[in-house]
Amino acid sequence: MDPKALDELLLRAAGHAIRYRSTVADGPQGAKRSFIDMRQVFSAPVPETGCDAATLIDELSRDAEPGLNAMTGPRFFGWVIGASHPVGVAADWLTSAWGQNTGNHVATPAAAAVEAVAAGWLLDLLDLPRACSVGFVTGATVANFVCLAAARGAVLRKLGWDVEAAGLFGAPPITVMIGDDAHTTVFSALQFLGLGHDRVVRVKTDAQGRIVVADFAAAMGAVSGPCIVILQAGQINTGAFDNFAELIPLAHDKGAWVHVDGAFGLWARATPAHRHQAAAIETADSWATDGHKWLQTPYDCGYAIVRDEAAHRRAMTIAASYLPPTQEGERDPSHYVPELSRRARGFATWAIIKHLGRQGIAAMVERHCRVARQMAEQFKSEQGITVLNDVTLNQMLLRFGADEAPDQADILTQQTIARIQRDGVCFAGGARWRGQQVMRLSVISGETTEADGRIAADAICAAWRIVRQQPRDQPL
Repeated sequence: MDPKALDELLLRAAGHAIRYRSTVADGPQGAKRSFIDMRQVFSAPVPETGCDAATLIDELSRDAEPGLNAMTGPRFFGWVIGASHPVGVAADWLTSAWGQNTGNHVATPAAAAVEAVAAGWLLDLLDLPRACSVGFVTGATVANFVCLAAARGAVLRKLGWDVEAAGLFGAPPITVMIGDDAHTTVFSALQFLGLGHDRVVRVKTDAQGRIVVADFAAAMGAVSGPCIVILQAGQINTGAFDNFAELIPLAHDKGAWVHVDGAFGLWARATPAHRHQAAAIETADSWATDGHKWLQTPYDCGYAIVRDEAAHRRAMTIAASYLPPTQEGERDPSHYVPELSRRARGFATWAIIKHLGRQGIAAMVERHCRVARQMAEQFKSEQGITVLNDVTLNQMLLRFGADEAPDQADILTQQTIARIQRDGVCFAGGARWRGQQVMRLSVISGETTEADGRIAADAICAAWRIVRQQPRDQPL
């Protein structure tokens, strides 16, 4: 492509992106078209001839945007999704343009160096042991996988079994202890590692989703042999934290490896106002968290953090004769992740931390938690709306039809969610909690302000009033 055509193409794409980001707050916060609709839009035979590049970019922008949720908008409260901070997006544009494969430090010295620096910054911000190793992965799902792979190898190595070399055939069985309300991605990681998503000891949790300490102590008392314990910082529905100060010592007394799934909740450590909720979490052995949630990096970005760097490297290092060796003081990015070819995720992480700084990150987390509390107070004053959880972080569960029979309240809740999504002022999704249909709100977009919280709460209350007054046989 000649230089003039290249300039025009990249500027054209940037123009579409800038227009989208500058108007996303004003439009519907949900997608205008469904998956089925979008399949019809994009369905076509394989092109026999090529298409003009500028025309293609215009067509992609025009056709895709109606099927996009406003995940970068200020009133998008679905699925614990960050808003891709503009600084991170700009850094990610450069990352894509540079086209660096961050497989090793020789192939791309800048990307490897930025990862090393950003890893240190992350440990400092989250106040975790500074000697930990950090793998830059796609998200918390893979971060959990990486950390649990290191755990699997470490607990078996104590018994003389090299799982990286010999696999699990004939290996001593590992007891995996996990709370009843752990996130589904942790069970997926166990499945991928051959530990099984059902072959676990599930421990009772309380009304907020926290592991009950007495039940955990009893379960640990029955453990013999290698053991991995999985705790949670920020339950996906309630935002609750396990009691690390009591649970971790009980696990360590049995020689267990303690892993913490902190996809979004670990960022409470970055703020003085909320770090107490994660007290003693630094005594665990590994931690998983996302950048594309509370840090607001673009997708895909997560961090696998491991106290025992040797265990981390044993679980992940890929060796081949054509790959350069690592010398003293060098950090090979591929030693800490399951990929040899991947994008340079460290640039966006570095850029956002550099832009916001410690104080800016803390202020953002505190603002989101404050907005969630303010919204909860407004809902509590609205007849028929019940806030089901203690809003101590950024997560909230709502149920509509407090005075109705459970089945009817389920229907009213679903109808309110459908109404909200149709109105488009804000976006909220549904879930089931303790056998009940609920609306789940997650305040985690970097763009969300107190004013956005009030607008969204007003819209939800207004939607509920309409649903409450309509005939009960009205379809969803």
